[in-house]
Amino acid sequence: MVKKLIEVDPKLPPWKQKTPLHNRWHPDIPPVASVKQGEVFKVECVDWTGGQIKNSDTSDDVKNVDLSQVHYLSGPIEVEDAEPGDLLKVEFLNLGTLDGDEWGFTGTFAKENGGGFLTDHFPKATKAIWDLEGIYCSSRHIPGVRFAGLIHPGLIGTAPSAELLKIWNDREAALVAEEGTAAEKTLCGCLATRPLACLPEAKGAMLGTLGHFLDKAGKDDEW
Repeated sequence: MVKKLIEVDPKLPPWKQKTPLHNRWHPDIPPVASVKQGEVFKVECVDWTGGQIKNSDTSDDVKNVDLSQVHYLSGPIEVEDAEPGDLLKVEFLNLGTLDGDEWGFTGTFAKENGGGFLTDHFPKATKAIWDLEGIYCSSRHIPGVRFAGLIHPGLIGTAPSAELLKIWNDREAALVAEEGTAAEKTLCGCLATRPLACLPEAKGAMLGTLGHFLDKAGKDDEW
């Protein structure tokens, strides 16, 4: 029996999960679990929006999605005896849906809330729900289409060091400082201009066992 390291309930919001989740890359977020080198284990995850998108026939949830509260990650997971600078190899033995939650979605963000590379051509929010059966998926919103899908893990990585985090933030701050000036960098002059960088902000932050921003707002000088 493979050990279940982290368990989630897709019916609960990320900040009410039994094991705290996080949505920021920061070296000070403590690990919530520990594994030995070579150990096989199972990790459950919520979807990247934290359950904001529902299995429904309306795209209003995509249109109004709160993009400050997304990219929820299970972990951090400590690898015993690993040191900063070590090369970490992780092998995925299986990827799949949670029991009773065998569905996913595709869609486009509204131009005024997120947008996308083709937002000029597709400015309105759209959504299609896909039911998963084994490796195959089909959608009631796109009749007659059925194909084999390759499930991917979404975001995965290692926590940055404080030095690397500073490099990231300095780089992003330089891009943000150019916004609205002649030096501002854009994807293309014929596309809708969107920010190429986003600085860290407290709103929407979930920091694992350190807490959720709603619990700290107005109670902590740093928030």
